[in-house]
Parts: sequence; structure tokens; C-alpha cells
Amino acid sequence: MTTIGIIGAGHIGSQIARKAVELGYDVVISNSRGPETLSGLVAELGPKARATTAAEEAAAGDFAVVTVPLKNYKDIPAEPLAGKIVIDTNNYYWERDGHIPALDNGEATTSGLLQEHLPESKVAKGFNHIGAAQITTDGTPVGTENRRALATASDYPEAVELVTRLYDEFGFDAVNVGLLEESWRVERDRPAYGVRQNAQELKDNLAKAPRTI
Repeated sequence: MTTIGIIGAGHIGSQIARKAVELGYDVVISNSRGPETLSGLVAELGPKARATTAAEEAAAGDFAVVTVPLKNYKDIPAEPLAGKIVIDTNNYYWERDGHIPALDNGEATTSGLLQEHLPESKVAKGFNHIGAAQITTDGTPVGTENRRALATASDYPEAVELVTRLYDEFGFDAVNVGLLEESWRVERDRPAYGVRQNAQELKDNLAKAPRTI
């Protein structure tokens, strides 16, 4: 069975872990405080989950989900993630992360920054514009009318394919934004951010997104 490595055990990371275990994935999860602080979550998740350090998690996962505050993205271990697909859920909150001029000026994207930090990985945007609790509650079977849609973007087709498959397993349609340089369209404060939308509505919202806020 595929093992998902999750770096970050906050609201989003924990919810992705819960749904992944429900679907039969093995999960290896880490946080910045050490695996011993995740004993309660691991006990809840059951025998298909274990807690490790970030470096151990990165090495153990067949692919990884990075879900940490953006200000900490340079702490993600690069070497053990080389060659792997990395799903990036990060969002830019300058109130928390401090101002990043390249983002403020519309010259970069949050996932693009992570890709630069992980040059040998294949970064894809994912799960960044949905509330954490909704990850485990809003999914519906394929073909459901008005099924909720989520966006992804990557410079690597195989990464888009993986996120699309994972979205479908979680109960969501996928909309491909394009390359990472276009992933700003689903970042914070844009029309597609944080709202429930089907695939056509998501495409419409992506199209009308302003580059800078």
C-alpha cells in the first residue's frame, strides 16, 4: 500500500491523515515539536499511522504533503524528498509569515517558492483553498451533481495526475490551473479561495482572479 508522508500535523495535515487512513493508505506524519507530541493523533489514526521526524517522514513516504506555515518552508528537508512528488498546501499570511516582497509584488507563488527550495522534487499545489474540516466532510462520489472541485497546479504532469487521483479518492473533482507560475489564481483572497464551488464555478473563479491584491 502507498505510504503518504505528511510534514505538518496541524488542522490540514491531521485531516488529510484521517481521510488517507480511512481510504487505506499508510501515513507517516511529523511536526516541528517531535514525534512524541503526536501520540494522541497516532493513537486515533490507528495502526496504519506512525509519527517520525520530518527527515524520516520524507524518506518513508512514497509521496509527501507539506502543510506548514509558509515562513517555515525552508525547514523542509530537501534531500530525502528528491525525485518525489510533493503536494503543497501552503498559503501566504503576511500577518503570520512576515512580508515576502516577491509574493506581495506578484513576482512569485507560494508553491513556486517551495519548488525552488526542493529543486529535485516535483511540487504540486493541493488542498490549499478548502477549510480543514471540510476535507473529511465535503467529499462525494464521482458523478455526484454539483460535486465540489479543488484546484491543482504543477510543472510536472505526473504530479497533477497524482493530485487528481487523490482528490477523486477524497471525493472531489480536480481542476488543473496549469504550471506553478499560474497557481496564484487559487491563493488567498482570490475568488476561488475558501469557497465551495463545482468544477465550472472553480474554472470561472480562476479566470477572473486578479494577480495582485
